[in-house]
Amino acid sequence: MPATVLTARALLLDMDGTLVNSDAVVERIWRRWAARHGLDGDEVMKVVHGRQGHASMAVLLPDRPREQNLADNARMLAEETADMDGVVPVPGARAFLDALAAGGVPHALVTSADVALSTARMAAAGLRMPAVRITAESVGASKPDPEGFLKGAAELGVPAAECVVFEDSGAGIRAGRAAGMRVVGVGPRAAVHEPDAWVPDLTSVRIENTGDGSARVRVGV
Repeated sequence: MPATVLTARALLLDMDGTLVNSDAVVERIWRRWAARHGLDGDEVMKVVHGRQGHASMAVLLPDRPREQNLADNARMLAEETADMDGVVPVPGARAFLDALAAGGVPHALVTSADVALSTARMAAAGLRMPAVRITAESVGASKPDPEGFLKGAAELGVPAAECVVFEDSGAGIRAGRAAGMRVVGVGPRAAVHEPDAWVPDLTSVRIENTGDGSARVRVGV
């Protein structure tokens, strides 16, 4: 594939589907949830990636009270945090994070998971946790709202327009765009949402520190 080169002062990284492959767990838990509520599992799976659980429930069960969705979401998070079977790193994720750290490139994790789940999944995948982390507890609105990415940029002290987002889901890609950021799509879910650049996994990404406070992100090498 032809390479795309983006210059950025900071990178904002989604977790599930981007750094960590947790699809096996997500499928198990959400298909059980779908069965409990008499919903089609395939249709449910089209909605849940990228969003916080209660936000997915609001789409799937629009007449259900928000308080019930929040309580159900808390139970789901506990189930997910206890289930690490099949959680593995996305190919290239470890080298990618190591390159960011070695190059001193500012970066943050921006995830719809909470602190407990993001800690457990990054550890299960054997990945280093970025020093800056925006989780479900950090925001008032789920992706596709841009709040999480904007908070990540603010914590890193970098203007939104100088950030590049790495995302796998439609909701996440829309959130990055709404934040005024360029988006690199990772994996098969991302391809159909026309991100600024796309890779099948992180083995096709190279990070080069330019020495002037920015990084050159080569996508599709």
